[in-house]
Amino acid sequence: MHSRSAISVKPSRRLPGWLQAAFVPTWAWVAYGLMVVPCILVIPMSFAGEDQLVFPPRQFSLDLYRKFFGSVVWMEALKQSVVVASGTAVLATCIGVSAAYGFVRGRFFGRSVIGFLLFSPMLVPAVVLALGVYLYFARLGLTSTTLGIVFAHTVLTLPFVVVTSSSGMRQIDVNVELAATMMGASRFVILTRVVLPQVWPSVLASALLAFLISFDEAVLTWFIAGAGTATLPVVMFSSLKSEVSPIIAAAATLLMTTTMLLSLIIALLTKRASDE
Repeated sequence: MHSRSAISVKPSRRLPGWLQAAFVPTWAWVAYGLMVVPCILVIPMSFAGEDQLVFPPRQFSLDLYRKFFGSVVWMEALKQSVVVASGTAVLATCIGVSAAYGFVRGRFFGRSVIGFLLFSPMLVPAVVLALGVYLYFARLGLTSTTLGIVFAHTVLTLPFVVVTSSSGMRQIDVNVELAATMMGASRFVILTRVVLPQVWPSVLASALLAFLISFDEAVLTWFIAGAGTATLPVVMFSSLKSEVSPIIAAAATLLMTTTMLLSLIIALLTKRASDE
């Protein structure tokens, strides 16, 4: 006789569908709030107008913003950030859009290796990347220069530009490009006159994303920038290290407002690109 052992398996208890639908978004909003609330607290502190950071503010004043826009140090840092971010956006977009078109439409030897090298800045820790770029740029004499910071930020933002541009190019009908090829158009003409007019929301979103990442970057810039080429995030970190000036609340509010505005525009452009 064979003994048969009965193994009872208890059914796993799962939450009802309606409870999951309410539970998961609630915790997502709680986690999001825990990250955002500390940043939002800086906004009312920037309107305190006192010689120290105070929360809640006892009065409403724009003195910190007047001091920010009246300070040569802060304004030079803001100007440097805009110049570096603009140069990075232009250079990264030109290289990234061309690379994205090559990866989407091209089939060539070493494609996977080039793709890995292109996306490697997203995998390497920021400090390691900054140290490597610093050692390399020091030999080329690009440290403490605006051009060196633009090149470094271009390396950092290039993977994001390629990903964003590729998502828009994959939605283009290949037959349109084949028709242009049959009519004698070159690859450059197809890219500039056929592809780009159809994916301009993705391209613009890529440029804004590169501008935003460059504008907020601090670690990589810290290694390369000098006394006369420091950007706004670097000056903010330096201010926290040496002396906590209340002006930093106004600078942080302006930086956060710019980030939120550009993020909203990027989200709208990405949605429009996906809908087309």
